[in-house]
Amino acid sequence: MKTIFNLATILFLSFSLQSCNLLSAAGISSQGQPIKEVQSELTSTTANSAVNIDHSQWDKLLKKYVDNEGMVNYKGFKKDEAKLGEYLQKLSEKNPTDDWSVQELLAYYINLYNAATVKLIVENYPVKSIKDIDGAWTKGRVAVGDKMLSLGGIENGILRKMNEPRIHFAINCASISCPKLLDVAYTAAKINEQLDRATKEFINSDKNDISASNPKVSSIFDWYAKDYKVNGKQDVIGYINQYSKTKINSGVTLSYKNYDWNLNEQ
Repeated sequence: MKTIFNLATILFLSFSLQSCNLLSAAGISSQGQPIKEVQSELTSTTANSAVNIDHSQWDKLLKKYVDNEGMVNYKGFKKDEAKLGEYLQKLSEKNPTDDWSVQELLAYYINLYNAATVKLIVENYPVKSIKDIDGAWTKGRVAVGDKMLSLGGIENGILRKMNEPRIHFAINCASISCPKLLDVAYTAAKINEQLDRATKEFINSDKNDISASNPKVSSIFDWYAKDYKVNGKQDVIGYINQYSKTKINSGVTLSYKNYDWNLNEQ
């Protein structure tokens, strides 16, 4: 009986550990990373933070290999793969804490996600789509301190929990239908203006066909519908209307565009 009990205990613990790993990989867990919510309107500042991260190395690479339309020169990035790796290593060594401001954390994890995504494509180049890469979002591949985070973990386990839905227009999944990769690095000093720019450019781009009565919008507004709130309540149309040049009538049923997962390559 004791042997059976011990075996059952071992199996239970094994299953629990595997479940935790799966949940973490899928992005449900933050893997212990610090999470701060944007409590009110976000402001850009480098104050009230234990550190101010220098993202200039990433900024230079973006300006060199990303055009105004957000299309990426992956062949060029491949030539500078060492510099890209150095930047990610630098971020890994910083290991965020609760002493960082919400602005620093947002800039850090957005840049980390985007740089790691570019590195993933470069490592598997040539590739037609990020979806052709095994475990693109679920495998732990981004080092932060002694943890290996997945891209899904950064997005769902950290960034989405920070109460700032504009992050959906800042992180780039290396695909045509994704919000474009800006040719500048996000920084705490400019984070609010940069998130506003990314959101306005995406909503008013050809990634959406917005009209008053027959809007067809990106699937991003379907996948993450619960994140888009106005006055604390889910309101996708109201959220879009805050940034859209063309206003959608309230009560209209949204339809969603097919997502193009082909590589966002120049």
